[in-house]
Amino acid sequence: MDFQYYGANCVRISNKKVNIVLDDNSAMANGLASIATKEDIVIFTSQKGYTGDARFMIEGPGEYEIAEVSVRGIPTKAHLDADGQRATIYSIHANGFSIGVLGHIYPSLTDEQLEELGIIDVLIVPVGGNGYTLDATGASKLIKQIDPKIVIPTHYNDSGISYEVPQADLDLFLAEMGTADTESIDVLKLKESDLGDKTQVIVLNRTK
Repeated sequence: MDFQYYGANCVRISNKKVNIVLDDNSAMANGLASIATKEDIVIFTSQKGYTGDARFMIEGPGEYEIAEVSVRGIPTKAHLDADGQRATIYSIHANGFSIGVLGHIYPSLTDEQLEELGIIDVLIVPVGGNGYTLDATGASKLIKQIDPKIVIPTHYNDSGISYEVPQADLDLFLAEMGTADTESIDVLKLKESDLGDKTQVIVLNRTK
C-alpha cells in the first residue's frame, strides 16, 4: 500500500487495484490543486460541497464497500463546534491494512467511538492547532488512545499553503511524540512486515 501527502489533510492511498483520496484539495481554500480523478474513491472528513467527478464519494457517517475497500464513517464533534458542526472519522480496510483518518475534530473521542474505530495500523492525523484543528498535545493524546503502528501527520505549517488559520510547525508535534529526529520521505510503501510493535511516526514530503 502506498501513501503520498499533498498538503493540508490531502493524502492519496493506493495499490494496484484502487486509489483513495482523502480530503481532496479542490474543495479547500488553501491554494492547492485537486488531485482526484474519476477513477478514485474520494473521502471527506467534513462536507465541503465537492463537485468533482469521482468513482465513489464518501462525506459522512455510514458503512461503505467498493472495490475490495471497506469504509466505516463515525460521527464526531468538529473542532470548531460553535454552530453544532459535525465531522466524520474513518476506519478504512484495504489490502490487509486498517487505516484511521482523523480530520478537524475535537480532541476527545468516546469509548464507543474508539471501539468503532477499532484496531488501526496507520493513523492519519492533523497536528497544526491554533484553534483550527488538533494541536500537538491533542493529537498526541488521541494517538495514545488509538495506539496505531504508524502515524502520518498532516495539516501543519507549510510556506506553500494558504491556510485559513496559521498552522504550527511540525517540529512541535515531533517533539511532543519524542521523535524530533524523524526524517521525511516522499512515499510510504507499506508492507505488512513493516508494522512494528511500537508506534512509529512517518513524515511524508508534500508531493507537488
